[in-house]
Amino acid sequence: MSWLDPAGPRVGLGCMRLSTDRDRDDARAVATIEAALAAGAVVLDTARAYGHGDAELGHNERLIARVLAGHPAASRVRIVTKGGMRRPGGRWEADGRAGTIVADAEASAEALGRAPDVWLLHAVDPRVPLATTLRAMAGLVERGLAGAVGLSNVSRAQLDEAAAIVSVAAVEVAVSAFEDAALRGGVVAWCAARDVPLLAHAPLGGPGRAAKLVRDPALAAIAAERGATPPEIALAWLLDLAPCVVALPGARRPETARSALAAAGMVLGDGDRARLAARFPAGALARPAARPAPAAVDGEVVLIMGVPGAGKSRAARGFVERGYQRLNRDERGGSLRGLAMALERLLAGGARRVVLDNTYVDRATRSDVLTAAWQHRLPVRCVWFDTPLPAAQLNLSARLVEQLGHLPEPDELRRSKQAGVMAPGSQLRLVRALEAPGDDEGFAAIEVVAFARAADPSRGPGVVVALDDAAAIAGAVADAAGAPILALGWDPAAAADAEARRAADLAGAHGRAIDVAICRHPAGPPVCWCRPPLPGLVALWAHRRGVDLARVTVVTSTPTMKTLARAF
Repeated sequence: MSWLDPAGPRVGLGCMRLSTDRDRDDARAVATIEAALAAGAVVLDTARAYGHGDAELGHNERLIARVLAGHPAASRVRIVTKGGMRRPGGRWEADGRAGTIVADAEASAEALGRAPDVWLLHAVDPRVPLATTLRAMAGLVERGLAGAVGLSNVSRAQLDEAAAIVSVAAVEVAVSAFEDAALRGGVVAWCAARDVPLLAHAPLGGPGRAAKLVRDPALAAIAAERGATPPEIALAWLLDLAPCVVALPGARRPETARSALAAAGMVLGDGDRARLAARFPAGALARPAARPAPAAVDGEVVLIMGVPGAGKSRAARGFVERGYQRLNRDERGGSLRGLAMALERLLAGGARRVVLDNTYVDRATRSDVLTAAWQHRLPVRCVWFDTPLPAAQLNLSARLVEQLGHLPEPDELRRSKQAGVMAPGSQLRLVRALEAPGDDEGFAAIEVVAFARAADPSRGPGVVVALDDAAAIAGAVADAAGAPILALGWDPAAAADAEARRAADLAGAHGRAIDVAICRHPAGPPVCWCRPPLPGLVALWAHRRGVDLARVTVVTSTPTMKTLARAF
């Protein structure tokens, strides 16, 4: 923690709420910052995006610079700011383009009157390769625009990717007694293992959970015994998780800032720790050594993970046939957290072999299953269906056709409440969020299943070509030996009878029937399963024509159809 004095207080001030669209009381904001500094705060956390609307970006940074100008504590204060975030119309939109990263860092240094000690990427932009953003961030240190760089609002997998490109000096995520995703997802443990400061924003859960915090029985009881407040005990619990944790409460009043800093010097006793551990069990996941796998006993929990369409359901049915009880969200509804609670109830009732087949793409949701199993001394085996996206898209399309009898239109995809009915964008978001299972998660074994499409002997072969590729169509007619041929196209302006007319034209030209399927949905982010290279029209055609998806040949030279070919 070279940029941060390890002997200093590990409570700073999150300054976001001092600059909001609704609150323009700069005098109170200044008084709050000054109270935090007087109480010993060392870290002030801000961002270029913290302002009075999108027209006043950098207001919060300028406010901090105003307070620190000539302040006796200025030399010991460490400023953390963030960039790579736009505020169009008041919205929060990540922008990880290299030019934006440099421009934001330059603007922050100007607003602060000096380079920040740490510049953080505010959020990962899913539209920009993270490596591109990280390389631009590395240049900030070289150009003197930041003392060091780090990331905010990230996953464990993104941290692993970042660490291979830049030296990660800090990580900022939400962590509190009521926000434990960073604990369950291994982010806190990642920082603890590397002695990287973990800046916990919203350490009291944010304004919406303040009343819940005060009413919590465990926190209130310990607070009464210690002559403190429940929020102070919650902060003490957070700081006790690991030496790398730095709490950044978002105080808006001087008295709140002073109360938060009081927690920095509070030492919990063993009895306090035991009660808080029972109340907030995710705290045990803060350090890697706190997650040992249980001793093997007679039984196991099998966690089958993979993106939608990976092939999990078929594998789960095989386990059920061998006597395992199945927990699946498509069948039961609810959340993955709710399934973990259902697992706990099953195991408490004596079940010893359970299989769960859901997405489980991130460490946090897998952690819930591991914790429930460990409480009953059962090992957890992870079976990861590592299915490429094109194959998963075809599987999901085929499942939709089988389930519904047709390929759903965009409106139906948006409105449907049926399990398993999702738009391509929803599947893609899960693919992007995927964190490969790691040996440090505590699995008794991790089995990786590479996808292989099983043949259906009751169905025959088929050929798919691009509708506008005359050479491919002629080649398919010559080589298909009677197999069905599908000519696939996309034309948002096509008339309703375009498919029938084109099919008739092709039949007349080639002397045999050729099926035609045209997607008429607009350009832009995909809202349907039928626009090539998405395979929905092929799945529908194969269903109707008795074609085996494992025996489909795509004949084409176009980039779109080459992408489609990877699904088969």
